[in-house]
Amino acid sequence: MFAPDINSISSSINANPHYMVEPFTPPLPLVLCLVAAAGAVIASFIVLIFFYKNTHAYSTYPKFDLMKLSVFGYIERAHIKFIIQLFSVFLFIIVVLSGFIGSSDPVYNIAPTFVWVIWWVGLAYVSAFVGNLWSLINPWKIIFEWCEQVSGLFVRNSSISVQLSYPSNLKAWPAVLLFVVFAWIENVYPGAIVPSKISLIILVYSIITWVGMFLFGKDTWLRNGEVFTLVFGYLSRFAPIHGESIKTASGKTGTSSNIKTHLYVRPISSGLLDIKRASISETLLILLLLATVTFDGFTGTKRWMDIQIYLEPYSNNITLINTFGLIFTIVIFFVVYFAFAKLMKLASGSSFSTHHLATTFVHTLIPIALAYHVAHFLMFLLIQGQTIIPLASDPFGFDWNIFNTTLYRVNFMIASSNFYWSISIISILVGHIIAVFLSHSIAMRLFESQSSAIRSQYPMLLLMVGYTVASLWIITQPMYA
Repeated sequence: MFAPDINSISSSINANPHYMVEPFTPPLPLVLCLVAAAGAVIASFIVLIFFYKNTHAYSTYPKFDLMKLSVFGYIERAHIKFIIQLFSVFLFIIVVLSGFIGSSDPVYNIAPTFVWVIWWVGLAYVSAFVGNLWSLINPWKIIFEWCEQVSGLFVRNSSISVQLSYPSNLKAWPAVLLFVVFAWIENVYPGAIVPSKISLIILVYSIITWVGMFLFGKDTWLRNGEVFTLVFGYLSRFAPIHGESIKTASGKTGTSSNIKTHLYVRPISSGLLDIKRASISETLLILLLLATVTFDGFTGTKRWMDIQIYLEPYSNNITLINTFGLIFTIVIFFVVYFAFAKLMKLASGSSFSTHHLATTFVHTLIPIALAYHVAHFLMFLLIQGQTIIPLASDPFGFDWNIFNTTLYRVNFMIASSNFYWSISIISILVGHIIAVFLSHSIAMRLFESQSSAIRSQYPMLLLMVGYTVASLWIITQPMYA
């Protein structure tokens, strides 16, 4: 539980980076909430059956290019992009240095708060509710591009990559593996909030990323191996702002080209309406995103503490128990999802394989993962996120006061437990309803007949109702982590 100010937060820190949660009781009976939420998801499906019968509906959507507005043209001409990227690299260097030379106390070092609160939680929200900011501020991408620009001053070919052929069957498996490691660090690793270990992890990941870019090319590795480009990219498909860079020919011969940027405003979640299939590795990565945030929430409940106590006679190694818990959760999510994909095939009577259906509908789970991300991390961001204010003035814990903010005290009354409950239940409910809509829309365009499309959605509806109930149950349990 939180202490009243930043000077006493250290007494509550444990191995989990999400240590700022407390028990609360929902204002309504839990059973009533679960039944009402499940009923709302089912009702949304019924409404879609009766009113959404046009197979071409929502296959396209309106969008407006913000770059047509003079203010955005000015931003582009004023080199605002370069300034933002320069600041991103500066923060990257500060975070890494703070872990190595700054205070070893996580309370007085900017690295834990910046990485786990501002970057991982905060940027996920920005990606989903604004647009893919990560594609602009990714420091590994920026630094590699700068190296290519410097190289271009001395050699004709500015690319510093050896451009090896990326194995076609490798797909996004490097990103899948790296995300499993990241999830283990976030949810299991005891040193997840130790500043020096955070910086070491960042350094190791930096080497992996730059080596991947050097061997296979920047764009190829970003599409397949840079896990956060993929994860934030998935979330940004829900966002109302979508950026595109298009190469256009220039000059009389058309041999040279310029890159023209478009910034479109579109309906929320419309980026998930595409029925383009994901690869099996991308499918598993999206399922990992959903499974790991669920496990993260469950580990803070008394139920998980009971499981740990039950397993103590077999192993008193909490890290090992948590590792097996994470693996078990991931396996359960994989098995359940592909089982329901099989039920979709049987219910629809279609010739599509289970693999085809699983990889086609997996993007409809992104609103659910986002909804639980909001429900689970919102208070964490609102409360713990405030500590970035004093840390900005003293990022290394050297008793600096650069911006005169070191005396700032965390406001624990910024949001009530009822506010948290309301936002949590609304986000989970809306997220599942949007997922039902997306799944129904894709089914209507995928299957040959309307009846097959509707029948295919019965298993998916059951899956989403089940996860609605499970999600609400987790967030209403007393939290002890």
